[in-house]
Amino acid sequence: MTRPQWGWAFLDDDGSELDRPLSPAFTSRFDAESWLGEHWRRLVDEDVRTARLQHQGAAVASPVALVPGPRHG
Repeated sequence: MTRPQWGWAFLDDDGSELDRPLSPAFTSRFDAESWLGEHWRRLVDEDVRTARLQHQGAAVASPVALVPGPRHG
């Protein structure tokens, strides 16, 4: 029995899918969404502007906009 595979597709400003960074694979939607919540700032630094949740390669939810915030320091 194979486990469900969840992951993220990452898009740039133009809506084109990026080949990097790569999303880890997750066994649950909850784990995938939690990971994005913890790592979105790093993804923004890597020019990701939108993340699209996928289940076994098919989009399953509305895309999530990753908006860079103000820099402090």
